[in-house]
Amino acid sequence: MSLPQINIGTQRTPSWRERLIAYAHLVRLHKPIGIFLLMWPALWALWLAGGGHPPWGVVLIFIAGVVLMRSAGCAINDFADRDFDGQVARTNGRPLAVGIIAPVEAVGVFVLLSLIAFALVLQLNWQTVALSVVAVVLATIYPFMKRYTHFPQLFLGAAFGWAIPMAYMAIQETIPLYAWVLFAATVVWALIYDTEYAMVDRRDDLKIGIKSTAILFGRNDRLIVGLLQVLMLAMLAWVGDAAGRGWVYFAGLGAAGGLAAYQQWLIRDRDPRRCFIAFLNNNYVGMVIFVGLVLDYLA
Repeated sequence: MSLPQINIGTQRTPSWRERLIAYAHLVRLHKPIGIFLLMWPALWALWLAGGGHPPWGVVLIFIAGVVLMRSAGCAINDFADRDFDGQVARTNGRPLAVGIIAPVEAVGVFVLLSLIAFALVLQLNWQTVALSVVAVVLATIYPFMKRYTHFPQLFLGAAFGWAIPMAYMAIQETIPLYAWVLFAATVVWALIYDTEYAMVDRRDDLKIGIKSTAILFGRNDRLIVGLLQVLMLAMLAWVGDAAGRGWVYFAGLGAAGGLAAYQQWLIRDRDPRRCFIAFLNNNYVGMVIFVGLVLDYLA
């Protein structure tokens, strides 16, 4: 999706169309990669919990919830980063940074979208509703963690992976051990792709005092990302074995391993543009794992 660029002068009030575009930019409708990175783990869990045949009503609720909560997360993220985004080349055109949307409006968008997502979850059992409260808390606190820890990705991964225990609770009303391992693998995956993402902004983040794993890992970033990729694939292999999956699922993991190797090639020189391409490539990692899972059940 491609939306027009915001181009607001400082001497006039923006039109309703410019404001509408700004709201679309606030929730990143023009950059759906975050929706996919949040959606794939949810779909993995739904298919595993449903034995390859999850209830379609539950699937649709989760997909809608993913879109809503990712959009809400972007709004609260921009509120948290409103004093920093103007100093980073990649983010200095965001709606709060240019002043077309006020901070209180971003908070309002976050609250509204979260309430709509919560209304959807109310269609599920009470245990899933209770777990959804944790999801909102994680989405709220993650954007602020980069001020206090070099591992804000742990909170991002927990927020992106919390759909996994929710999916199991919604379908099975229990969360088996391998589901928690799947959740942990998703957290590791977030460390991988968000470190690649942070490698894009490392120079700017150092200037303004933002913490990230890319800064913490330093010259060992490629090695650590590689080790995390191996760990993630090993955990997913264990999950597949525990869930009784067959060779097609493991072939999907093999394809994901090939994509991981491609990402290592992309980030070899730490060029920001290629690091960003490596980050985007993780969409295909999630997709091939899901396709392998679906085909394995069909086989």
